[in-house]
Amino acid sequence: MTTPSWRKPFGAFLILFIILIWAGLVLLASPLIERLPTLIQAIVYIIAGMVWIMPLKPLLAWMEAGVTSGDQR
Repeated sequence: MTTPSWRKPFGAFLILFIILIWAGLVLLASPLIERLPTLIQAIVYIIAGMVWIMPLKPLLAWMEAGVTSGDQR
């Protein structure tokens, strides 16, 4: 029997933290975004909705295997 890894629960909390921080940043920027034309607002929010996903790929790889781009295994 193997010892359960702490990486998955820690990674899950880290994902939630990233989402909360990103949502807070977008919320803080919303007064500036609302001044833009509606079509530009939609584009900004679509991009903002996708950008937070970018740090998840290395985080998920680390959670699964403990591998980061700097590891030489």
